[in-house]
Amino acid sequence: MRLLQTPHTRRQALFAGLAVVGALAGAATWKFHSSDAGHGTAGQALPEDVCVVAPPTPFDPAAGQRLEAPRAIPVDARCPVCGMYPARSPEWAAQAIFANGDAHFFDSPLSLFQYLANVGQYSAGRTAQELVARYVTDTETGEWIAAQTAMYVEGSSARGPMRAGNLPAFASAGAAQRFTGRRGGRVIAFDGVDPTLLERLAPGRSAAHRTHPSTQNSIF
Repeated sequence: MRLLQTPHTRRQALFAGLAVVGALAGAATWKFHSSDAGHGTAGQALPEDVCVVAPPTPFDPAAGQRLEAPRAIPVDARCPVCGMYPARSPEWAAQAIFANGDAHFFDSPLSLFQYLANVGQYSAGRTAQELVARYVTDTETGEWIAAQTAMYVEGSSARGPMRAGNLPAFASAGAAQRFTGRRGGRVIAFDGVDPTLLERLAPGRSAAHRTHPSTQNSIF
């Protein structure tokens, strides 16, 4: 038996079809373009189907600076770990530079350490051995300082871009100690940031980072 379609039933079928297409489009948008999920709850892991679009920033020879020198943060640069925009919180920012001049910018020292612990996870085909420089922002002066010589404060009341303890950095142990007198926490060196600490500061986000930055996949 053949069912007759009235104008009303045809409209219903059309609307139903559009609803299905819209739902599928929404799912695709979430899967490929929801990088801003990094702006959510502090320490919350990104969903596995989220693709953070964070290409490296190439070196510009016309800038008149050494390839390995710290650079200004591009407004559109995104952190390859969480998807945030480091230029929006420069007082917490960090960066890492590869031997070919490519640079990645991070929203905080915490994200930089997560990146260093497993470079290949965030930059396919690359390793930590290719890095020629790593910098963090001095909390006191706002200047770039070498990440491996900086001192960090863990457990203070300071809250970074992800609204969690993001390891504020200092050029000297004295400056870091003065900070703990005001905000609490303890002073640790670069090598003191281990996988256990990363997991505690960002539960779930560091689950795959079981290699300490000073071991096999590292140049430290």
